[in-house]
Amino acid sequence: MSQNIENPKNETIDNSRRRMLIGTSAAIGGLGLAAAVMPFVKVFSPDNARAKAAAAPAIQDIGAIEAGAMITLKWMGQPVFVVHRTAEMLSNLAKNDKVLADPASKSSEQPDYAANDHRSSNPKYFVVKGVCTHLGCAPGYFPQVGAAELGSQSYGGFYCPCHGSKYDLAGRVYSGMPAPKNLPIPPYKIDGTILTVGEA
Repeated sequence: MSQNIENPKNETIDNSRRRMLIGTSAAIGGLGLAAAVMPFVKVFSPDNARAKAAAAPAIQDIGAIEAGAMITLKWMGQPVFVVHRTAEMLSNLAKNDKVLADPASKSSEQPDYAANDHRSSNPKYFVVKGVCTHLGCAPGYFPQVGAAELGSQSYGGFYCPCHGSKYDLAGRVYSGMPAPKNLPIPPYKIDGTILTVGEA
């Protein structure tokens, strides 16, 4: 007489009970997996408050910036330089044209109101992203004429120490630099002395 190896006692198998136990086990396993995954989902999901804060406009009263000085704001996680240009700085801009890669800023990232010789809505205040167009480093500000970093024939500007790219005081890149384009101009508006970066 042969014996049933799977059911040696020849008992009746309750398939509905078996399905219920398998279903319950699967549900408990699924809940456990969901509980284990939740911390990772939270870590990799953007914090709505932080995301909104990063995208919010940067607002600054720029009336106290001394002539020739620069301040740095943060907008969208990037530095934005605000330079209070002097009359001399503005008059020197045209002197750089012959040594610049794109003096008319034809291939630059800029709003329409900055498509001019001084690349700004108000010539006195220059607002520009402080991010080198080569590899995204932050250039330094050298306002003095003949600054060593920019060369004895320069009229002030920005110098990126990472790979040596040079820009004038309108953020226009010198010819022959690793940086391919002029510094980008963000959208902004100036109402009196209140600057709002991120709104035009």
